[in-house]
Amino acid sequence: MQPTTGLILSGGGARAAYQVGVLAGIAQVLPAGTANPFPVIVGTSAGAINAVTLASGADQFIATVQRLEAFWRGFTSHQVLRSDWPGVVRQAMRFIRHSLLGIGDAVPVALVDNAPLGDLLRERLDLRGIDAALAGGHLRAVAVTAFGYTGGQAVTFYQGSDGIQPWLRHRRVGVPTRLDVEHLLASAAIPLLFAPVCIGQDFYGDGAMRQSAPISPALHLGAERVLVVGVSGNARGPSASVGAVGGEQQPSLAQIGGHLLNSAFIDSLEDDLELLQRLNQLGRLLPADVHSAPLGLSPVEVMVVSPSQPLDEIAARHRHELPPALRLFLRGPGATKTSGAGLLSYLLFEAGYCTELIELGRRDALAKQAQLLAFLGVAP
Repeated sequence: MQPTTGLILSGGGARAAYQVGVLAGIAQVLPAGTANPFPVIVGTSAGAINAVTLASGADQFIATVQRLEAFWRGFTSHQVLRSDWPGVVRQAMRFIRHSLLGIGDAVPVALVDNAPLGDLLRERLDLRGIDAALAGGHLRAVAVTAFGYTGGQAVTFYQGSDGIQPWLRHRRVGVPTRLDVEHLLASAAIPLLFAPVCIGQDFYGDGAMRQSAPISPALHLGAERVLVVGVSGNARGPSASVGAVGGEQQPSLAQIGGHLLNSAFIDSLEDDLELLQRLNQLGRLLPADVHSAPLGLSPVEVMVVSPSQPLDEIAARHRHELPPALRLFLRGPGATKTSGAGLLSYLLFEAGYCTELIELGRRDALAKQAQLLAFLGVAP
């Protein structure tokens, strides 16, 4: 019997288009009519949108991936946030008046207004498909993670089969629920850029914040092996030594913001992968009966697909696609400069950039075709 495979789609704003390309590459090499190869699907930030879309159509995996690809290829900034002159100026003034001067009501505001994204998701997503996929045995569970501002916890909201138990760990908790668009907006609410989302009695923001164990939810939901699709454009490995790379120019706000987002979206995932690899090494040294014991250390097979090219360099090539108002808004912090392209790579919801990321993801998946098929237990 094949082990249960989990799919982990990490966060990353517009970078999540890369995940769609990887899924498209997988769908391309699977035999026609193949059932959903990922019974457990977990997403964070924009990866939550991809995860729930995939789960909603899990009964037709290949067709759903094709629809998801078409969705991302047609993206424009105005579908995600107010990018017109009145919208950008009004939101900037609200932010300055309320957040910096303390004037006005207490409604949480952010630098940009992402209300269009909520409208788009409500129009395009049919979340009733999750129930159908669960009932038909095409799906075991789907989950999205958001950060609770009041409790300071990473909260994983999941919808799954009977028998999955909630969990409570240090600063992370699993909560059964019926997923809706508000959960997706909460998971994708990048701090300061997008406003927090109220669910129940708490406000939630991007799930990548303080997510110390991003692989853990998939394991709680029953995954025995996991495919991780990352959004880091840098190969995992030792960092450059201190002083090896330098510059005389003071970093811009966009450059600092890009590093902050990288630390939230990328570093915790890579740290968790390293920890899991060490635990796997320890688990292989232990007797077999320990693996089946409560809280045992049964090895978890992991495969990672991540960008083979720096995504900030790709974003820099497409910065001209930004709408004029948004380009001017981002020019001050330096996001339209090459040095600030790290921040831009998370915000560039435009068709040209997203399409290039999709094609990169497809190529990276096809380059690992044999490994992916072997990992998924599919005959070539």
